[in-house]
Amino acid sequence: MSVTDKINQLKQERDAVILAHYYVDDEVQEIADYVGDSFYLSKIATMVKAKTILFCGVSFMGESAKILNPEKTVIMPDMGADCPMAHMADVEKINEVRKQYEDLAVVCYINSTAKLKTYSDVCVTSSNAVKIVKALPNKNIYFIPDENLGRFVASQVPEKNFIFNDGYCHVHTSILAKNVQIVKDIHPRAEILVHPECTMDVIAMADYVGSTSGIIKHVTESKAKEFIVCTEMGVLYELQLKKPKKLFFDAGQKKCSDMKRVTLDNVVEALENMTNVVEMDEELRIRAKKPLERMLELG
Repeated sequence: MSVTDKINQLKQERDAVILAHYYVDDEVQEIADYVGDSFYLSKIATMVKAKTILFCGVSFMGESAKILNPEKTVIMPDMGADCPMAHMADVEKINEVRKQYEDLAVVCYINSTAKLKTYSDVCVTSSNAVKIVKALPNKNIYFIPDENLGRFVASQVPEKNFIFNDGYCHVHTSILAKNVQIVKDIHPRAEILVHPECTMDVIAMADYVGSTSGIIKHVTESKAKEFIVCTEMGVLYELQLKKPKKLFFDAGQKKCSDMKRVTLDNVVEALENMTNVVEMDEELRIRAKKPLERMLELG
């Protein structure tokens, strides 16, 4: 029996659905029932009927699925797969900023721990952050934990006052403007596609700025034949699937080692033994659910 057949058999036995982020390895995306970015997968998690959700991603994604679906069993292929940025905000600093600004909304990137979400007014993803911040009645925005995404949103919503947090994605900050320019010099016809977790000097070079799903959509609609992709290159699987005749180049960025911890072997093991179950204190879950629900309403 092939690994794929084994996974399909276990899915039936466990009444399970597999969700996978674009940044996990190709072979894992291939066996998933749904592949997408954080916002898409958050919505899908609330819609699937299966009793078990196997989340091929990092810990905050499994937490979000559990927050929104307490009655379901959520399991992770590797409990050690984490997002360093998800921890890069301080509760004391959040409380301090709230005291400084009466009309404040704490806007929390979904790439964050459940605990940080409980101190927030609304969650956002890279695909809906601009839309949601524009819809908020608040003038002052404390954006956590990613400074780069916060600065990009601020550039799109100049009518609001932003306070930034010192957090970052190590993959996207490894994309340097000088390296993007080197690739552009070699491939002058290539469009530069940039994720808003990149630094502002890289964003300034972009022909298109958007979430992972936005980048994929842009490629499918663009008449260009060549692209410099400034995000985690796990997205190549979907890009090449949709547009096999187009050419894609990286800018020397790092891989997300945490996303790459998810393998077919630990997918099988998690389903076989029902291990790595996401557990959450009910009070924490209820508090963290509010900003996620508001995101789904506004996004």
